[in-house]
Amino acid sequence: MTETRGSRTITRRWPDNDASRAVILCARDDLVQEQCVNADGGTHEFAAVEGPFEVWTRQVTSREGTLVETTTFRVRIPWFSWLFLPLIIRTVRRSRRATLRGEKVTLRQLWWAPPDVMTPRQVHVLGLLAAAAMSSAFTNTAFTQTVTFAADDFGVGNTAVGIAGALVRAGILVTIPLAIAADRIGRRTVIIAAAWAAPILTASGAIAPNFEFLVATQALGRPVGLALDFLIAVVAAEEMPKNSRAYAVGIMAMASGLGAGVAVISLPLTDTGPAGWRWVFLITLIWITVARDIGRRLPESVRYLAPHVERVPINRGRFVTLAAILVGVNLLVAPASFFQNRYLSDVRGMSGSSIALFSLSTATPAAVGLIIGGRLADRRGRRVLISVALPFAALLVIASFHAAGTVMWMCAFGGGLLGGVAYPALAVYRAELFPTGNRGRAAGLLTVAALLGGVAGLLGAGSLLDTGRSYGTVMATLGIGQAVALVLVLTRLPETAHRDLDEISDVTGAASRTAN
Repeated sequence: MTETRGSRTITRRWPDNDASRAVILCARDDLVQEQCVNADGGTHEFAAVEGPFEVWTRQVTSREGTLVETTTFRVRIPWFSWLFLPLIIRTVRRSRRATLRGEKVTLRQLWWAPPDVMTPRQVHVLGLLAAAAMSSAFTNTAFTQTVTFAADDFGVGNTAVGIAGALVRAGILVTIPLAIAADRIGRRTVIIAAAWAAPILTASGAIAPNFEFLVATQALGRPVGLALDFLIAVVAAEEMPKNSRAYAVGIMAMASGLGAGVAVISLPLTDTGPAGWRWVFLITLIWITVARDIGRRLPESVRYLAPHVERVPINRGRFVTLAAILVGVNLLVAPASFFQNRYLSDVRGMSGSSIALFSLSTATPAAVGLIIGGRLADRRGRRVLISVALPFAALLVIASFHAAGTVMWMCAFGGGLLGGVAYPALAVYRAELFPTGNRGRAAGLLTVAALLGGVAGLLGAGSLLDTGRSYGTVMATLGIGQAVALVLVLTRLPETAHRDLDEISDVTGAASRTAN
């Protein structure tokens, strides 16, 4: 393989026989859709009709009993070329060989690729949104990962920690004006502002003179990070093709896992001394590089720029149903995440480094689950996937607070994996069920609902733990919300896979109601 000015050239040789010609001289239909643009003598030239490549040419020439196939391509994936480019190169090299063996290679067989053939713009936008997701996840994780150590440094107990977690989550009210602004002045402007503000506000926790100041800084920084999170999800839904929206959510969630992973990897800094947790907050400033890049290269959402009905009323039935689902889910998810480090530290006696290893070992598989879950949600449907993955994920998470040793690690591993599988199917509903005119506002208010569920879970968990109840008993009690959420998903939510956004959100009906 050779590379020139960002383009890569792969040359392969095949035996010049009927079997090879039947495959090699056929237009590709996997990562790229081709057409033959020239067939002159012993040379055939193919060009891309659709695909993510900025440059794509394939030439097949017959030379002395050999077919020489030369493929030149260029694809730009912001921030994540290191992950996807090797997979693309592997597919370009090997898919024809697989076809010669009778194994037709399609997008459905490529577990890492989207169900739809994407355009260069869609790949570009998704890469930038995924980078923003890393920044958002770090700012949303820093306090959760360090609060145990900060609380010990400042000398506060479980009740104070639970109240602090609730107050930080209650700061979600800050996101409502941002959500409204995204519907009024555009997604891009608000996303850029949030991408700058979130890391700066969060990093200010490093200079906290007391626990109250730390909580105040995170009550501002974390909600702005959450606003960034739900707004990039809105843009992803508006930019991606209809069969790949959940896949995009999965990719961004995977990137979020990487961002959160940076926070977890930073945890050994807490072992440097009582104030070691401050270094984790200071590291937040690295995400300013993402803010600069988004400001230069992120375009406005194509669907937002298109004519649409503004200030559309939110469908109350859908909103209440989805809000109730998110509350039920977060009754368990928020306290399980928030108190995990304290459980591992106080009950299992693990150090900061050991907790970091546990978190990485049990949460990293969720990244694979997110990609698989996104593809399955787009191919098989949202509701059936949620009905299978969500309850088993909840049971395993609860079990991880009962078990010890290897069983604890395995339960946390399985809970993270299945939670990753369920997440894209559930999260994509926030943007799909509402029209362009109020998609940002609905997503913001639903994030508020989810956080309120988390606040209730944290307050309940903190109070119950201080009465002497075990972590396992508390988490099992809060798991009732998962059962309620599952019932609502199966009985009240429509199936949205394979449908256009305007069809799902009933924009025509909404416009008619507005006019009346």
